[in-house]
Amino acid sequence: MPIRMRFTIWRPLATVAIILLLATFLTPAAAHGTPRESRPVYSYANAIREAVWVDTGLDGDGDGKRDRVAVDIVRPREPAAQGRKVPVIMDASPYYSCCGRGNESQRKTYDAAGNVVRMPLFYDNYFVPRGYAFVGVDLAGTNRSDGCVDVGGRSDILSAKAVVDWLNGRARAYTTRTGTTTAKARWTNGRTGMIGKSWDGTIANGVAATGVKGLKTIVPIAGISSWYDYYFARGAPLYDSGPDWLSDYVDSPDARAKCAAVQRKLVDEAPRTGDWTSLWTERDYVKDARKVKASVFLVHGLQDLNVRTKHFGQWWDALAKNGVERKLWLSQTGHVDPFDFRRAAWVDTLHRWFDHELLGYDNGIDREPMADVERHPDQWVTSEVWPPRGTQPTTLRPATGSRPGVGTLGLRGGTGTETFTDDPRLSETDWAARIDTPTPDKAGFVTGPLTRDLRLSGSSEVTVTATPTTATAHLSAVLVDLGPDTVRDYAASGEGITTLTDRTCWGESTAGDSACFKETRAKTADVDFTVLSRGWADLGTYADPGRGVPLTPGRAYTLTLDLAATDHVVPAGHRLALIVAGTDKDLIDPPADTGALTLDLGRTSARVPVVGGSAAFTAATAGAAPGRSDSGPLDGVRTPHGTYRIP
Repeated sequence: MPIRMRFTIWRPLATVAIILLLATFLTPAAAHGTPRESRPVYSYANAIREAVWVDTGLDGDGDGKRDRVAVDIVRPREPAAQGRKVPVIMDASPYYSCCGRGNESQRKTYDAAGNVVRMPLFYDNYFVPRGYAFVGVDLAGTNRSDGCVDVGGRSDILSAKAVVDWLNGRARAYTTRTGTTTAKARWTNGRTGMIGKSWDGTIANGVAATGVKGLKTIVPIAGISSWYDYYFARGAPLYDSGPDWLSDYVDSPDARAKCAAVQRKLVDEAPRTGDWTSLWTERDYVKDARKVKASVFLVHGLQDLNVRTKHFGQWWDALAKNGVERKLWLSQTGHVDPFDFRRAAWVDTLHRWFDHELLGYDNGIDREPMADVERHPDQWVTSEVWPPRGTQPTTLRPATGSRPGVGTLGLRGGTGTETFTDDPRLSETDWAARIDTPTPDKAGFVTGPLTRDLRLSGSSEVTVTATPTTATAHLSAVLVDLGPDTVRDYAASGEGITTLTDRTCWGESTAGDSACFKETRAKTADVDFTVLSRGWADLGTYADPGRGVPLTPGRAYTLTLDLAATDHVVPAGHRLALIVAGTDKDLIDPPADTGALTLDLGRTSARVPVVGGSAAFTAATAGAAPGRSDSGPLDGVRTPHGTYRIP
């Protein structure tokens, strides 16, 4: 159990001596006979701290020399002294110096010899005493590494892959950045697990997609699976900047001086039109899922509007098709690390995962339910497999109602049309708040109150046939649970958590590297509706999702929008809504011209992953009374802000 405190507590010297004595005679396996759990029998204070620079084989900065990436290592001293080799947990990041890691934005610090003193996060504090080495890699172009940041491209991925190769004896490293003395990783057995949140987790995905030998597992937390989908949704820009801005944000001063050519490529080959280019093909890891040999423990917030849930959905599906061993946690948070929303359970589960995957311990984690899903704040359920067995794509169809823009949603197709006008000042929360009111900015379609719970699990898509009045048009489609609930407030600054002042400790501390971190609690909001899935598109991509063209006003176009993956139960008494509208304020940028769009309801539908399929939908809507009439706006979380540009 963690120790709750406001400061670091030091072990008495006698205790340290006992630990060192035990470590001399006991490996984690020997301490248990038949091992099921690694134990903290090694001294963290006495751990070996060193740095090497791995040759990537690239010259990204064009200086005529092969780039080297800095690798900071913390590993237990006792196994090395006994000639025993240890596995590696590795986090490759661009953030170790510019921005920091974790909820407290920790950066690496170093001693006078250039060896790491503080390694961000708890991984080294916790796992090194348990017989693992921890490796923190500065991506090419960041902190103490050579090269250039290319935002998920060859330099990013191959600079991290080179470290896995070095750990397995296939690449060369040096004891200094510019010297000629080589360093070998004789202390490791090469079994490597990569972990990280956001960009770090993205690198884990990309390295796994190379199929590199020695990488046994990855734990991507809110990771990107295709960089195009970070910046665009079928041609519609999600941000007012591209990867060049992000590269410049994390570049070291040295890289910023040398990497103008890389910056120019990130501008020229990532056009703001949203057209697909070879730059995006290089940064699409989903296409290479067949190469993945590592197991994958994936974590994502279902309300993550930074790295949106399309990333985990398409990656998960591709891994499943290729038979990759998988595990999944889905929270109600936004872009938040599980250490900050389910700390004790996370550390325990991660510990058992690494013990199983890297040490080979038969602890049963591979026989436990595949998925943990946060159904309400701090209330979790499990699924044996994900999506659950019996989940079937179910086609729901909109129909006109008694008032314009307030229609119905069911299995039977409708006829007629609905017209709305794109208003970039409004967002999905504005549309849902007025779902029962005719407004000019949206078309809404709603079931009656359900008579049974209805679970949606997986990715949806919405096909629309729309006639624009302008030469450019953007579309949004959202699924909404209409009914009262208490949810994590993902739109607040903490994205579903509040950071406290008390600290808990996870592992061993030194004077320069504390294992104690600020606690958090769920930040909640009482709401009348919950947006559970979203999708966006440029209507100009109707013929080719990779290339937009001008529209002919007055002509009808058919297009399918991918909606982000979800796992949500619409409870009995609530209603399910589909809303189709234009620009989703702060979540996509508006088109050059905003006008009206008319939906052909006979050629518009939503394909939704319903647990139990159409039979379950029929049962849940049987006997449902008509939906509520207008009684004023509904309350939800505040409009999500649009400042995300940093994964």
